[in-house]
Amino acid sequence: MKVGADRRKVGILVALTGMAVYLLYTNLASTPARSVEARQTRLAPADPAVATAVASAAAAPSRSSTSRSANRQEFRPSFKHKGGIDSSTIDPKLRLDLLAKVQAVELAPAERNLFQFGAAAPVASVSEPGRIIPKTPAQVQQQIQEEQARQAAAGPPPPAPPPPITLKYYGYAAQRADGHKRAFFLDGDDIFVAAEGDLIKKRYKVVRIGVNSVEVEDTEFNYTQMLPLAAEAAG
Repeated sequence: MKVGADRRKVGILVALTGMAVYLLYTNLASTPARSVEARQTRLAPADPAVATAVASAAAAPSRSSTSRSANRQEFRPSFKHKGGIDSSTIDPKLRLDLLAKVQAVELAPAERNLFQFGAAAPVASVSEPGRIIPKTPAQVQQQIQEEQARQAAAGPPPPAPPPPITLKYYGYAAQRADGHKRAFFLDGDDIFVAAEGDLIKKRYKVVRIGVNSVEVEDTEFNYTQMLPLAAEAAG
């Protein structure tokens, strides 16, 4: 039996056993880290832009929570009067005169009780319009004949009166030699001088000249009208 050879084999065996223990410990310690890295690699998106957006969304706070916090900070209700209230100007005295005026108002009787339900007021009945019966052509013709007969019995309408003569008589003059009179007429701004038998405006004929009036004939409508002396000329 060789003692040196056995010692050498035991040393190699111990060294192999220690190496095996070291490798086993190393593998067990590195397994969780590798599993985490593999999981992150599997969940990471392929597009770097998407990864950046996901990371910013996760880092940024939600919009609703931000707006709520901003509203809570900005909303500050104020119950102060705009112009300010001066307590020294307030009169705490009770106005008995105004209270007496309100109590003196007489209340009119209520027409309806709002807290009592009852039958509605009766609605006035509306009569239905009568039935329209159209007339036959014979009835219409008969009505026209009756109207014509009524107009014929009443006679023709009287003729329209002639228009009045617009001339104004405001004086006359008599010649000493023959004694003929000449009358003076005014029609608007026009002045006319005419003797008996003359025509004025080729229409009005002077029939007779008097002191206070003149007789003039309208040859177009064949009627005569007395023109009195104008008041200014008479005065």
